[in-house]
Amino acid sequence: MSRRRPNILWICTDQQRYDTIHALGNEAIRTPNLDRLLSEGVAFTRAYTQSPICTPSRACFLSGQYPTTIHVNRNGNLTFPDDVPLVTKMLADSGYDCGLAGKLHLAGAELRVEPRVDDGYRVFQWSHHPQPEAFWPGRSNAYQAWLQDQGVNWDDIYDVGDQDRHSSIQDYYPPGVPAEYHQTNWCANEAIGFLSENRDRPWLMSVNPFDPHAPLDPPREYLERMDVDKMPLPLFREEELAAQAAFSGVDHQTKVPTSPEDYSAKLMVAAYYAQIELIDDQVGRMLQALEDTGQRENTMVIFMSDHGEMLGDHGLRLKGCRFYEGAVHVPLIISWPGHIEAGLRSDALVELADMAPTVLDAAGLEPNPEMQGRSLWPILTGQADPSRHHSFVRCEFHDAINEPLASHANMLFDGRYKLVVYHGVEMGELYDLENDPHEFVNLWADPAWADKRFELMKTLFDALMLATDPGQPRFGAY
Repeated sequence: MSRRRPNILWICTDQQRYDTIHALGNEAIRTPNLDRLLSEGVAFTRAYTQSPICTPSRACFLSGQYPTTIHVNRNGNLTFPDDVPLVTKMLADSGYDCGLAGKLHLAGAELRVEPRVDDGYRVFQWSHHPQPEAFWPGRSNAYQAWLQDQGVNWDDIYDVGDQDRHSSIQDYYPPGVPAEYHQTNWCANEAIGFLSENRDRPWLMSVNPFDPHAPLDPPREYLERMDVDKMPLPLFREEELAAQAAFSGVDHQTKVPTSPEDYSAKLMVAAYYAQIELIDDQVGRMLQALEDTGQRENTMVIFMSDHGEMLGDHGLRLKGCRFYEGAVHVPLIISWPGHIEAGLRSDALVELADMAPTVLDAAGLEPNPEMQGRSLWPILTGQADPSRHHSFVRCEFHDAINEPLASHANMLFDGRYKLVVYHGVEMGELYDLENDPHEFVNLWADPAWADKRFELMKTLFDALMLATDPGQPRFGAY
């Protein structure tokens, strides 16, 4: 196959679960454009983030290195290391024209504009998340600046109905701004403008909307078209409440586990799915723009998310120091018609750390030797077995959220068994996903599983040590 340097449209949503695409088995959601993308490319059905939190995950897939290796472990970092090369910078140095719309989140961004590093983006339309108020003054949030140019005030169009938007009522999921003024729509507008520019070199566009991240406030027109009664209930058993309460000290953002009967769980799912249906429509707009400009056949499109969302599973919501499938298993679709496989579903174990070397491989560039991810290009082009890539995947959480208790944990999943070690406390998790795919039965303390637990802990320990940054390059023989 040709190794012509493709344009790259890289779409990364925020906090989207793996099980939110119609063509991959979710009958309650409409995603015709993602379904089309899947039919034209490769869907990796077992892709895993390396952190269930934004900043370490994004640092990982943009660098191809694990969060602990590059010491980017938490949201709210003061800065991003200036000695960690990003794939976008490598592409820019090789002649790519790079742009971004939406989040970057390689460092803390609340109450300030995120400090930039040498990221390679010529166009940088930064919008960490949509809300204005005291977060970013003036025109520093590009989305808010766009609204100002339209003569629109976000506070005036945020459609909260009769509720206060800051309500703490758990079962209230208000509609947000209309679709035409939504940040997801704006991200697509910026991408379409960028890809429509006349240029004589390949381009990469990072499209990073804030959705479907909480507060789950889709446009009213999207929320109202959802059939709430047909929404799936979260994965939950009543007996889990006591077990989950024992883990409340390991720093989950939602401290108190709750039964779906305690809140409007189906309405929550409907609001979350409505946001994803809005995303899908914007994916469709961007694909159509590629068609209209004659670029679809020379554009590789990537669709993924940085991490998942618990969405009520096991009595938990949002994200945090837990490693259930809803939090760490993410969607990943890659499409480039005529150049990579079409309609392929790969069940190989894949990490988001693989994305940077994959993008470089597609562009005909050598990966940075420090990258720990492995290129997916051989699977994409039919040169490798699509059922095999990694023998296991890892995920990390190290003091990642600003809370009084600093939690540290690591996950290892080998395709059947998932081990979670919480460091410094006498607790952990072990699941057999072949016989317990919904992770209801924790085998950690079962004596019959002690040997398997030890075996997996040894594998995890070795993997952690081998991923440790050895420091400065060796000088001489001694």
